[in-house]
Amino acid sequence: MDQVVSSKPLISEAERDRRRAAINYGRGSVRLEGFVVSPEAEALNQRYIDGELTREELTQAILRLHRA
Repeated sequence: MDQVVSSKPLISEAERDRRRAAINYGRGSVRLEGFVVSPEAEALNQRYIDGELTREELTQAILRLHRA
């Protein structure tokens, strides 16, 4: 898998909480459909929550992951 590197600064706790809530919502939606998020996608989600990736970078990384 390609490494995604971002030069973005770290985010505030409020933004981290907002991102965590969004990821949790998405995870719940996926589970309701009968799927489980892969460990690789979860690692990318955590990088997004931590502010290492933007939403666009997360989307691109997930798309690359599932095209592999």
